[in-house]
Parts: sequence; C-alpha cells; structure tokens
Amino acid sequence: MPELPEVEVTRRSFASAIEQATIQRVWQGLPLRWPLGCAPEYLVGQRVGSVQRRGKYLLLELSHGWLLVHLGMSGSLLFSAHLPAPTAHEHFDLVTTRGVLRLNDPRRFGAVVFVPDLAAPTAVKLLGKLGMEPLSDQFDLDAFAVGLKKRRTAIKQVLLAGNLVVGVGNIYACESLFLAGIRPTTVAARLRRPRVQRLRAAIIEVLTAAIERGGSTLRDFSSADGSAGHFQLEAKVYGRAGLPCLCCGSTVRVMRQGQRSSYFCPVCQKA
Repeated sequence: MPELPEVEVTRRSFASAIEQATIQRVWQGLPLRWPLGCAPEYLVGQRVGSVQRRGKYLLLELSHGWLLVHLGMSGSLLFSAHLPAPTAHEHFDLVTTRGVLRLNDPRRFGAVVFVPDLAAPTAVKLLGKLGMEPLSDQFDLDAFAVGLKKRRTAIKQVLLAGNLVVGVGNIYACESLFLAGIRPTTVAARLRRPRVQRLRAAIIEVLTAAIERGGSTLRDFSSADGSAGHFQLEAKVYGRAGLPCLCCGSTVRVMRQGQRSSYFCPVCQKA
C-alpha cells in the first residue's frame, strides 16, 4: 500500500506541472471505492491550484472546490502531456491544458472524490480523524507523549492506526522502531519520555530518508513521472528475516501483529 513517503513523492512529481492548468475533460472507467461526488462536467473549466497532502490523501485545489485522491492498496498516478488510451486497470483521467493526470488502480480501492470545501461533511469524514503530520511542526513531542500514554496496545499497532501520527506504514514503522531500539510489541503507554523522544526522531528520520529515495517499490509503485522508489533496498530490518542484523549481527526475526509482518532485532530492540 502506498504510504506517506510514496504519496509525498507522487505529489512532488506532478504538483508544479499541473498547477494553473485548466480542466478540459474528465473520464471515468470502472467504479472506484467511493463515487466522484459531482457530475464530471462540473469540473470542466475549473483551474487547478496547489497540490497538497494530508496523510495519504492528495488534495488538489480547484477554482470551486477540492479533489481528494487516495491511492488505495495498489494505486498510482501518472501525469504526462501524452498518454495512450486507458488500460483495464486505469479508471480516472483528469485531462488538463498541461497534461493528463491518470489513476492506475488494479484493485480499485483508491478514490477520487470532489468536495466543495474542506469543511464539507465528506471531507471531514475522510480527513477529520487523521493524526499529526510527522514531517511538520504539528508533530509535537508533548502531544505525542500524551497520546502514547493513553494507548494500552502495542506500539507498532498504534503507529499503524494513523489516528495519533499519520503515514507510518508497515515498512516505516518497522524501521523507525528499530532505529529507536523499541520492540514492536512494547505497550505504547509504557514508553518513558526519552524513548518517546527517540521514536519521534526516528520516525522523522526514516520518513525523510524514504522520500529522498523515492519511496518504496515493493510491487508496482511508481511516482507520477514513472520513477520507482528505492528505500526498501536500504531497510535495516524490514524484509530481512533470517539475515544478520546490520548493527549487532544477531538474526533478524519476523512475527505477525494483526495482519502485518513485524521485523525486528531481538538484541537491538530488547523491549
């Protein structure tokens, strides 16, 4: 699933190119996770402003509203001045004076949703419960510590939930916990402030590095210009079960938490 780094890499790959473009046509293929929320014709003639991100949502500012784009489980965007006819896995085209923004989504769990403003009920439903943005000033140490104290579940599960801090998906949670020296099963409320501080710093470091390397391409992710991500090649524990830890030489282990695999070093992450 595309996580915060992949969504941010996607945003950066087309935001400046589409800004100030005028929408000429909207094409829809098979239904996505949620309906568009307006007649496609309503978007024609509107101008695209800034392209922002909130968690794993891309927010395209329009003359009269916003398009909220979610990549779902396997989606990706492509932006180009010239694109061939859509394939069976391509379900949405935003045709503009500067190029075509196309959603490819084989599993169709993604969505493109129009809202008149970000205070609209649909926007609040989708965005209102998202946690702090980890790469902004919003990611406050005190607020993070207080939030963790209220959680009696495993820290890995808290990070994946996204209602305290957004965008720390499975690979990035594993890597952040390793960097902070915290085992994935540690109860969040038991973390003392110095360890919370290390975890916060680790999350920022890991996500920043992932964005710099274009995100992670585990299956079919690519940015809007077609580039693949390479962060997974530098992972310290994720996907390395049975291999020696790069720090201490112990064998990296894997276990299941919920429906996800958690990779960790039993020596570097004692508790």
